[in-house]
Amino acid sequence: MRVGPIDELWEILTVVTVVALGGLALLVALVRGGGGRTRTAPRPPRADTGREAAGDVLAPERPDGEVDNRGGGVLVEEDLGEPSAPTLERPESARGRLQRLRARLARSNSAIGNALLALLARGGLSESDWEDVEDTLLASDLGVEASEELVSALRTQVKVDGTTDPEQVRQWLHDDLLRLVDPTMDRRIAASREGGHPAVILVVGVNGTGKTTTVGKLGRVLVAEDKDVVLGAADTFRAAAADQLQTWGQRIGVPTVRSDREGADPASVAFEAVSAGVEMESDVVIIDTAGRLHTKRGLMDELGKIKRVVEKVAPVGEVLLVLDATTGQNGMRQAEEFAREVDITGIVLTKMDGTAKGGIVVNVQRKLGVPVKLIGLGEGPDDLAPFDPEAFVSAIVG
Repeated sequence: MRVGPIDELWEILTVVTVVALGGLALLVALVRGGGGRTRTAPRPPRADTGREAAGDVLAPERPDGEVDNRGGGVLVEEDLGEPSAPTLERPESARGRLQRLRARLARSNSAIGNALLALLARGGLSESDWEDVEDTLLASDLGVEASEELVSALRTQVKVDGTTDPEQVRQWLHDDLLRLVDPTMDRRIAASREGGHPAVILVVGVNGTGKTTTVGKLGRVLVAEDKDVVLGAADTFRAAAADQLQTWGQRIGVPTVRSDREGADPASVAFEAVSAGVEMESDVVIIDTAGRLHTKRGLMDELGKIKRVVEKVAPVGEVLLVLDATTGQNGMRQAEEFAREVDITGIVLTKMDGTAKGGIVVNVQRKLGVPVKLIGLGEGPDDLAPFDPEAFVSAIVG
């Protein structure tokens, strides 16, 4: 049979197709036999481990971020091991913090001490001079009653001794101020397990006083004392308060119990935090509470509710009121309002490194009958210190 041109063309096309298919099949077989796919993954910088010298060649990165396959298409990856845990901060010990921060305290209060010393060292003080002394004390937020008491004591000493020696006057002022600050008050923080449950600390105060920051810093103080701490983010009405507190906790490896929604019931969050502390056998649970204006009746009711609910799990051993030391008499009104609703056991004075007047320590202690236990002297994470009356007075009078 005679083959026409059309048939010859079809035969040629058939042969070409078979050859092409065969070549493609061979190429696929070779690639599959190589056994590996290219993975795109950013890789962390590597330290020189010396493995290249031992003959373990690592697959290099290409500029486009992909990893080249070498050695028959097998990807050789470095064994990076377990991911490293985040580095936790180790807070400095609370012992001696106030002495270390004494210079900051002196900068904000030394003007008061200097003015008093200048007046008292004059000699032959007139009635007008003594009025100036009292005005200086009142300007330091010492309060009327304490100012009159201090002036009376100083007048007696000057009259009896008659000296104008600056060092003697400074010692009188130091001793009388220290007596007013009252070093006999118990300033310890109740932060130890008792009766099979953790200590519970409620931290209260209005927004803007540094309440949530104080909770975080107090957590650092207690961690530095080797306490197992749980934080409770019960300030659910302020945006980002829980995030802020959780960040403080993460930096020192402390768990934070919080709600996943804004505006959740604060008492419920506080209850869960204390329950978690019981389950984890923690030493102490610190609860950040809501801080809307103290004139809002709902806030005070909520604080009472938190305390009642929490005490179904464990007793509240400490209620710390955070006050902005720069607010003067307004801070005193806040203190009195909070004290009527919850049993305040201690005061935390923040922002003492600014324009604060040292006399507020005496004033608030007299008004509430409870001690100043902690004092904030800066923005740093470890700038919250246990209150030391001797160091405090020495910073004022030098």
